[in-house]
Amino acid sequence: MKIIEGSVTAPEGFIAQGVCAEIKKQDKKDVAIIYSEDKCTAAGVFTKNKVRASCVDISRFHLQDGHAQAIVVNSGNANACTGEQGVADTVRMAELTAQLLDIGINDIIIASTGVIGVSMPMDKIEGGIRDAANNLSKEGAQNTACAIMTTDLVKKEIAVEIEIDGIPIKIGAIAKGSGMIHPNMATMLGFITTDADINSTCLQKLAKDSCDLSYNMISVDGDTSTNDMAIIMANGRAGNNRIENENSKEYHIFKKALDYVNITLAKQIARDGEGATRVIEVQVANAPNEITARTIGRSITTSSLVKSAIFGEDANWGRIIAAAGYSGADFDPSKTDIYLGNEKMASNGMGLVFDEDKARQELQKDTVIIKVDLKQGNENATAWGCDLSYDYVRINAAYRT
Repeated sequence: MKIIEGSVTAPEGFIAQGVCAEIKKQDKKDVAIIYSEDKCTAAGVFTKNKVRASCVDISRFHLQDGHAQAIVVNSGNANACTGEQGVADTVRMAELTAQLLDIGINDIIIASTGVIGVSMPMDKIEGGIRDAANNLSKEGAQNTACAIMTTDLVKKEIAVEIEIDGIPIKIGAIAKGSGMIHPNMATMLGFITTDADINSTCLQKLAKDSCDLSYNMISVDGDTSTNDMAIIMANGRAGNNRIENENSKEYHIFKKALDYVNITLAKQIARDGEGATRVIEVQVANAPNEITARTIGRSITTSSLVKSAIFGEDANWGRIIAAAGYSGADFDPSKTDIYLGNEKMASNGMGLVFDEDKARQELQKDTVIIKVDLKQGNENATAWGCDLSYDYVRINAAYRT
C-alpha cells in the first residue's frame, strides 16, 4: 500500500465540487457533491442517536438496495429537529441533485451538519447544489473537503493505492469532525470512494467493521450527534475480479487499506478536537475479550478528568484506572498495570514511585500514549481522544453566535 495525492476523487471515475452557498459565511464553502460516473455498490454506518436528522433515515433507506451514485452534503445547518419541513427539504436536496446529474433519486445520499433545530435556507442550498453540479471535476476534491467542515480547523483527507491481482486500486476519503465526537458512530461525516469492484454485502461488512476500529474508537467530548454517517461507494472502474468472499485474500488486502484510511481520518478528527492541544492514544492490552478492551479504552478517552489532567500535564494515573473501573467492563483492577508512554505509573492496581519529570515529558508530546495492561487475556484495542482545554468551553459557549 502507498499513500498518494488526492482524496475522494483519487479513484477512477469520481468527480466532486464544494461551493459557497452562504449558509455559514460569505467566504466559507458549505455545499458539496461527490459523484461517480458509474453506479456504485455502496454501504453506510449511521448514528445511533434516537434523535436523528431526516438525512440519516432517508440515506439509510436509499442504501437498502446496496447502491448509490452521488452524495450531496451541506454544512452550517444540521436540518435536525425541523419536523415535516425538514424532511421535505431533505427530499428536495435529493430530487434536485438527481435531476441535475440525471440519475435516480434513490441513488442519492444526503448529509447535513451544523446547528440543530433551524430550518434550512433552501434558496441558498438549491443555488449551491446547482453550482456544485455544474462544476464537478477531479480538482474539486479540495473544495469538497472544505465544504463539509463546521468548527474544524483543518480539512481531513487521504488517498491510498493498493494492488489486487496485479491491478492498481485506489481508495480516497474525506471526513469532518472536531466537536460532538463520541463512540457509537462518532459524531462526524466520512465519505470514502474506491474504484474497486466489490459486492454490496462485503462492502457493508467492511464499512461496519472498519468504523468499529476507527470512528467508533474516538471521543472528543462525549456527545453523539444527530447527523453522523460514514458512506463508502465502490464503482468497479479498476476492473479487478469482483470481491465477493469475506474470507478471500483480496478481501483482506482491501480491508487492511480501508482500515488504514479510516483510522488515519479518525486520528485527524481527534487531533482537531475543539480546543485540543494533544491527541490521547489509549492502548488496552491483554484483555479477556475485545469488547472489554474497547469499552475500557473508550471510557478513558471520554473522561473529562483524564482529559483535563493531560491538558494540565498532571500525571494523575488514578483518574485513568478510575475511568476503566466505571466503564462497565469486567476486569480485575488488582492485576492492572498502567503506563504513561514508557513510564510505568502503577503495577497490579497500586501506584509506583515514578519520575515526575519523565512523566511530564510524556505529557508534553503531541500524542500522549496511555497503556493499560489488564494481564487477563490476549485481546487488545486502541482508542483515541484529545485533551480538554479552556478553548473547548469558549468555542462551544458561542457555537450559534
